[in-house]
Amino acid sequence: MRALEQASAGGPGDMRLVEVEAPTVAAGEVLVRVGAAGVNFADVMQTRGTYDGGPRPPYLAGFEAAGEVVAVGSGVSDVAVGEHVVGTGYGAFAEYMVMADFVAVPAGWADEEALGMVLNWGTALAALRHLGQLTAGDAVLIHAAAGGVGQAAVRIAKYYGSTVIATASASKHDVVRRLGADRVIEIGELKAEVSDASVDVVLESVGGETFRRSIEVARRVTGKVIVIGAAAGESSISNWELNFKHPVQVIGHHLTTFIQQAPELFADVMAELGKLIDAGLYPPGKPTVYDLADGPKALAELEAGVTIGKLALKP
Repeated sequence: MRALEQASAGGPGDMRLVEVEAPTVAAGEVLVRVGAAGVNFADVMQTRGTYDGGPRPPYLAGFEAAGEVVAVGSGVSDVAVGEHVVGTGYGAFAEYMVMADFVAVPAGWADEEALGMVLNWGTALAALRHLGQLTAGDAVLIHAAAGGVGQAAVRIAKYYGSTVIATASASKHDVVRRLGADRVIEIGELKAEVSDASVDVVLESVGGETFRRSIEVARRVTGKVIVIGAAAGESSISNWELNFKHPVQVIGHHLTTFIQQAPELFADVMAELGKLIDAGLYPPGKPTVYDLADGPKALAELEAGVTIGKLALKP
């Protein structure tokens, strides 16, 4: 089968198209013929060797996809051959992959339309509602609001009655406003435009100096900073600062860990997500689709910050 292999930790430019044997299904897994694979910033970080616990090169890239089940391992009873699923696993940038964590593609949706259902919408909904305990009237700060998780988060926050402040580069402001954001600013304007201790929930995906500013703008005592990424690099805050200077709630959120360590809570998230689909809040996605061979280009553009919304690769 065709697949994209990352040859080194030198970035997306070192990703190459190769021919390899298709994987075989094991107990608790399904083998999927990939209809579309999702591209995420974590893929970029993995190509740079900066994703904690990520694969070491050379490795088959990608970890999110949707497609048709072609084989079912022992112990799997909730899906059958011929059905379509979306989920995560190793080597998604390929014609076939195995999955252990997956859900059904909604009826009537194409594979590429379902990308992001688990990773983007699941991450945003779990962070805002189940960890951030978002309620009507809350002020929410959403970073990288034009991306896959960010767009989902803006829609979710507005649906539940929150006031949304969003950060995005200037060329993407109109896109974020159309999603319903009340204010859209560039990340460099955060210091001047958002007051200290004024935000109830921060969806923090940037890291670096932005992480520290996110802590500063969170409301004292009740404010929550949900950390879902570190695109701009590592940052830290001391126990002294959290005790005396910025007494806020800092909550880490990594979806794979969430699924593995809190499966019942993840089931609640997906049940709620099903209701949002039924309500029309979450329509079929419209990702920007690249050919599998153009995967390095897609990742490079994502890394450069010139993309909007969900990106997908078509084998």
